[in-house]
Amino acid sequence: MDSKITLSFDREVIRRMKRFADANNISLSRLTEFLYKKITSGNYRDLEELPIADWVQQVAEGPVEYRNSKRGRKAIKSEFFESKK
Repeated sequence: MDSKITLSFDREVIRRMKRFADANNISLSRLTEFLYKKITSGNYRDLEELPIADWVQQVAEGPVEYRNSKRGRKAIKSEFFESKK
């Protein structure tokens, strides 16, 4: 059964992801699901071992930056929108 989630990404990253998904005849939702399945299917010691690390590097703006934050969702959302001003 499918469930819905809400994610926030940089607009340029979304544009690139949509283009990639279209070129591979897959919906953006299924592409995201595929990537999360890859992440959760193995016993990876850290983020650099993930099989998608190269792909993430290609679609990201600038160097890949992994954050592990204890802040709440509202604080993260606020920080994201502040960075776009």
